[in-house]
Amino acid sequence: MEQEVPVIIHSSEPKEPAPAPQQEPTIPEQIKEIGESLSEIFARLKESETYDKILEGVEITREYIRKYPAKAMLYTLGAGALFGLVIKKKR
Repeated sequence: MEQEVPVIIHSSEPKEPAPAPQQEPTIPEQIKEIGESLSEIFARLKESETYDKILEGVEITREYIRKYPAKAMLYTLGAGALFGLVIKKKR
C-alpha cells in the first residue's frame, strides 16, 4: 500500500520583510508642557531650604531603620494595614 506525499520545495531566496513605516514618536504638547513645569518646580525645590530638610529627614529615617529594623518593619506593617482599611472603606 503506497501513498503519494506532496512535496513543496521552497526557493532558497529569502523574502525581504515589508519595511515598517518609520514614524518618529511624537509627544503631545500638553505632556511636554507638564514635563517642563515639573522640571522647573523640582529645580526650585532643590534650591530651597525645604529640600535640605527633606534630605536631613531621609538620613534620620535611614539611621533609625539601621538601628531598629524590627520596629521599622512593624511600623510599616501597621501603616500599610491602616492605609488598606481606609482604602477599603471608601469603595
